[in-house]
Amino acid sequence: MTHPRSRAPSLRPWLIWTAGFLAFPVAGLAGTAVAGRADDPMAVLVGGAVTGLVIGAGQALASRGRLDIRKWVPATALGMGLGLLLAAVAVGYDTSLADLALMGALTGLVLGPAQAVALPRGTRPRWAWAAAMPALWALGWTTTTLGGIAVDDQFMVFGAYGAVTFSALSGILLLLLLPHRPAAGTPAAPTPAQARA
Repeated sequence: MTHPRSRAPSLRPWLIWTAGFLAFPVAGLAGTAVAGRADDPMAVLVGGAVTGLVIGAGQALASRGRLDIRKWVPATALGMGLGLLLAAVAVGYDTSLADLALMGALTGLVLGPAQAVALPRGTRPRWAWAAAMPALWALGWTTTTLGGIAVDDQFMVFGAYGAVTFSALSGILLLLLLPHRPAAGTPAAPTPAQARA
C-alpha cells in the first residue's frame, strides 16, 4: 500500500510549473514596454519576441532544470515573435473572442514546433507538445476574454486567467513527456542495454 505522502513529490513539479504563470503578465508588460500595442507587424514581431523571451525564461526556471534555458528561451522568443506576427496579421489585429481564439491557435501553431525542437533529448513524443500548443494558446486567450480582461488594449499575450489555465494544463503535458529526473544522490535507473549486460 502506498503511503499518501509518497505522492506529494510527483505533484510538486506541476505546482511549480503552474506557479510559473506569473511570467506571463511580466512578459506582456515587457513586450508592450518595448513595442507598444499589438497593432502593426513590427510591433507584434518585436513585442512577441520580447514576450516570448520572458515567458521562455520563466518556463525554463519553473521546469527546475528539465528544460535547457539555452535552447528553450531562444526557441520560445523566435516562435512567439513569428507566431504572433502570423496570428495578429491573420485576424487583422481584431480582439473579438473568435479572433483572439484564432490568434492563440495560430501563435501556438508556430510556437509549438519551435519549443518541441528545444525539448531535451529523450523526450517522449515531442510532436505531442507541438500538437497541443494551438489548442492551449487558444484556450488561454478564450479564458482571458471570458474573464473580462480589457483585451481591446491589444496585449501581446493573454492575461492571468489564461496564463493559469495554460500553465496548469501544459504542466500536466510536460510531466508526461519529459523523462523522469532522479533527485540528487539517487542512482538513475539502468538503461535497457545496461540491464541486459
